Amino acid sequence: MGKTAAEKIFDSHFVDNPSGDIHVISLDAVFCHEITTPVAINDLVSRNKDRVFDPDKIKAVIDHVTPAKDSKTAMQGKILRDWAKRHNIRDFFDIGRNGVCHAIFPEKGFVRPGYTVIMGDSHTCTHGAFCAFAAGVGTTDLEVGILKGVCAFHYPSTIKINIVGRMPEGVYAKDVILSIIGRLGVNGATNKVIEFTGPVVDAMSMEGRMTLCNMAIEAGGTCGICYPDMTTVEYLWEFIKDNYPTKESALEKFKKFAPDSDAEYHDVIEHDVSRLEPMVTFGFKPDQVKPVRKMEKTKVDQVYIGSCTNGRIEDLRIAAQVLTGNKISASVRGIVSPATPKIFRQAMDEGLLKIFMNAGFCVTNPTCGACLGMSNGVLAEGEVCASTTNRNFNGRMGKGGMVHLMSPATAAASAISGYITNSSLYK
Repeated sequence: MGKTAAEKIFDSHFVDNPSGDIHVISLDAVFCHEITTPVAINDLVSRNKDRVFDPDKIKAVIDHVTPAKDSKTAMQGKILRDWAKRHNIRDFFDIGRNGVCHAIFPEKGFVRPGYTVIMGDSHTCTHGAFCAFAAGVGTTDLEVGILKGVCAFHYPSTIKINIVGRMPEGVYAKDVILSIIGRLGVNGATNKVIEFTGPVVDAMSMEGRMTLCNMAIEAGGTCGICYPDMTTVEYLWEFIKDNYPTKESALEKFKKFAPDSDAEYHDVIEHDVSRLEPMVTFGFKPDQVKPVRKMEKTKVDQVYIGSCTNGRIEDLRIAAQVLTGNKISASVRGIVSPATPKIFRQAMDEGLLKIFMNAGFCVTNPTCGACLGMSNGVLAEGEVCASTTNRNFNGRMGKGGMVHLMSPATAAASAISGYITNSSLYK
């Protein structure tokens, strides 16, 4: 019997099978940020286990509140900073060099096909876009990963989603994943891996694939996975070119992690996007989605473009295209946060930041702050935000605030009108 992508990755990293379908696997990378990791660090110190399994396989960043907004967040940063220095963790990205974790780590080439990755962050599933098994974990699992370089998981069961058709103009990866979450429900993929495949995925950039995988968790998925192809190789080539004589040889190596034709799945779903419209969430669950046309004239107070979902250069280009020559509504606060310093510089060099500023947006440093209501764009009670982020839970961006999730194009159009608006009106 053939294997799914996740099964192949698990089998290649097998360490132990202590009971039932629980498998202990070795880790290629442990990612860390300043919100969840300090708790693990302090506990390890208290147990006299202040060690790391391999400093070269640990990558750390300060990204959720940056720069620090108060003494508590400053201390969180200090704990991570001192720990990285103590253990000679070279890949630590401090203020000025830091970016949103799920954008900067793949940008640095830290994720490869076949890798296993954990982090104390639910959107670690983003990295499955590279055909890696990447999962968010709790404090105990994070501690074990830091200390021993292993983690225990249920042996993976997979849902395969074959995305077919041709995406209409004005529809993007964010609209696709919102429509999928709406179809599956927030618990539809619980304890499952989601394989995203089909001609639509094949045509996507790595940025688009990361958007798909980023929100697998919003359907309950442990990880989202895309298959490795030449798009994957091209993205990684500057980091792997010394390891392979040609791009074709690299792809041949990576393809061993693609699923077998006779792999067995929990479910196989065909998702046709030929008639898909721009989508937006309503309510406080990410599976509560509607076409934008059914939410038009919903007033917004703030528009946020950024995050690990849609803060990459492709996203900024899409939003800037809509904003060119336009001004945002006087009733709207527009905030854009490029996800990494590299993206910020590229957006500056391409004139995108000028377009955002001319339109009336505030451009901030790379940060996760607004997404989870910690800094750089927190909502007041009763306010509404049109956001390119990934989660619309009650109070997510501020107590009593409402978040509507959408693509960068829809967010930009909504900033101009002051209401949720289809971007086709500004093209």
